[in-house]
Amino acid sequence: MPSLIGGLVCCISFLALEVQATYRLHGGYHPRQHQADSPIVSRQTFQRGFQQQQPFQSVQQGQQQPFQSVEQPAQSQNQRTIDLGETHCKSRPLDLVFIIDSSRSVRPQEFEKVKIFLADMVDTLEIGADATRVAVVNYASTVKIEFLLKTHFDKPGLKAALARIESLAAGTMTGLAIKTAMEETFTEGSGARLTNKNIAKVAIIVTDGRPQDTVEEVAAAARAAGIEIYAVGVDRADMKSLRLMASLPLDEHVFYVETYGVIEKLTSKFRETLCGVDACALGHDCDHICVNNNNNNSYACKCREGYTLNADKKTCSQDANEMSGNELSEDACMCEAQIAFQMKMQSTIKQLTNKHIL
Repeated sequence: MPSLIGGLVCCISFLALEVQATYRLHGGYHPRQHQADSPIVSRQTFQRGFQQQQPFQSVQQGQQQPFQSVEQPAQSQNQRTIDLGETHCKSRPLDLVFIIDSSRSVRPQEFEKVKIFLADMVDTLEIGADATRVAVVNYASTVKIEFLLKTHFDKPGLKAALARIESLAAGTMTGLAIKTAMEETFTEGSGARLTNKNIAKVAIIVTDGRPQDTVEEVAAAARAAGIEIYAVGVDRADMKSLRLMASLPLDEHVFYVETYGVIEKLTSKFRETLCGVDACALGHDCDHICVNNNNNNSYACKCREGYTLNADKKTCSQDANEMSGNELSEDACMCEAQIAFQMKMQSTIKQLTNKHIL
């Protein structure tokens, strides 16, 4: 019996030293860390330089930098200015309708330039049923819908359809063309996604003349219906009419080029204008989840389940019920070393007992 007690004492002493050594090796006991308590991405600060066209900036032939930068007003708390470069510019889904003037003032070779401009624009966009949809309204004295938003969901087919468009000649009924686009192309039956507020409705008008009908009222009605209008004037285009048609601010929605020969220079400008920016990828201050607001190139913060967004709209606080549950969990974890020690002791005692009895 004394030998059994002596063996147990030696065993207990050995195990106590082992536990103490392990404790020191790991710097003491630490309860399990909860992944939800740390942000997904480290916080970063980025600056953004946004290019904006001067009001009715003229693009001269051979000009390398047709648009000048101007200082933007201060942004809201969660909206950053960012560089609209190749890395962070992404094609956001649009319902896009081109309204193109093919009256007699537009020469055949000039009309071909317009079609090349449209094809170049398509190349900058992600085309598809769930991405950007494109329609074309061709006009002169009459209006012809070349194809609807629901017609082409692949880029090769869309570009082939653009290449087949022919000029109509005769007059310039721009107001009628806008009315036709609003009533016959921006409809659910024609493929417009009116119920999805995150998909912008955009019309780009390209003309080189003065409208032969009124445009102010019909353009105002289109804008009131949620259609964002860009007006591109070429050569002899009437600047007053362009301003009456376009959405505000005018310096972001009215463009002018001297000739059709340089209209392709607008492709990069429209790419920036229609670009959807991944603001979250550029860096954010959200504790947990960053959500892009595609319509204005900003972001909003959200919290994971069991957390509430604080008044600063960035950080998250754990709900009271969740905190209580975690405290209980951590208290239970603190006993792990003791339980493991007890189990090992019981196993050792049992082995010694069996050995002594046998």
